[in-house]
Amino acid sequence: MTQRRRRLLQVAAVLGALFLLLQLIPYGHDHGAPASTKAATFPASDRALVAGACGDCHSNRTVWPWYSNIAPISLLVVNDVKGGREHLNFSQWDRPQPSLGEVLESIREGEMPPLQYKVIHGGARLSAAERTRLENAMQKAYAADPPPVGRGG
Repeated sequence: MTQRRRRLLQVAAVLGALFLLLQLIPYGHDHGAPASTKAATFPASDRALVAGACGDCHSNRTVWPWYSNIAPISLLVVNDVKGGREHLNFSQWDRPQPSLGEVLESIREGEMPPLQYKVIHGGARLSAAERTRLENAMQKAYAADPPPVGRGG
């Protein structure tokens, strides 16, 4: 065995051991959700759009994919969901949420859904028409049952 091949095997063994050790980190494996207190109401025709584009991170009804159990990806996924729920949560509509203007701006500017989510979830890649529908659905939800405003960032 050549010196170079032996070195590559050693590096691969160290990386493999680090990958296995990462699986022992408890953060990223908890897929629990805070208690739902009051759900936002969206038009029936737009519920699937809202759920597909926003629901995994902005509600307590997250559908956890298989890779959300494998570190280091699990660390990123759980962090994204936690941050999304803290910023805007359709399952806690009776608690402070960002202003409608802030939500619409995030949709219009293409910040939501974020790129890392769109790469893996094809249904979250919104056409211009879907983006307009999503904006309208948000406007209707805020108009029908306005949440307390005060969260965001």
